[in-house]
Amino acid sequence: MTDTDLGTQDVLAAVRFRTDGDVDDETLTHLRAKTGAVLARPGLPAVSGRVTIVRDTAHHVALPWAALASVQVGDQHVVVHAREADALALADRLEDRLRAQVERSAHRAESARRTAGPPPWRGGAAGEGHGLLPADGPSSAEGSSPAA
Repeated sequence: MTDTDLGTQDVLAAVRFRTDGDVDDETLTHLRAKTGAVLARPGLPAVSGRVTIVRDTAHHVALPWAALASVQVGDQHVVVHAREADALALADRLEDRLRAQVERSAHRAESARRTAGPPPWRGGAAGEGHGLLPADGPSSAEGSSPAA
């Protein structure tokens, strides 16, 4: 399967990649493929943004590889940070975190600020779990007296 089969070319054109430090082309290609696989998912709104990959040159740093992805998915802004000891682990970590954040932001719009249906006494459907009155109202067997 090629990039054109997956539709990742359009997504990768909208997402810019920047590198700092000693990042080789093979690592950059691998990170592009992982990021493109996440952002080219069917059903996502328009995607644009920036991914920065940094390799620290100091030898005493425990996690020399770092990545920052700042991506606009529809009207949601997604920011993901990752630090790892090697480039392949960084690509996997970035993919996992980016996938989780993109999924969360995509589904946030579907369920955000959604109100429940009105209760039965305000014209909503009866028996939706509001629980104050039975569906057919109070019965006379319960000891309710008629209003005088």
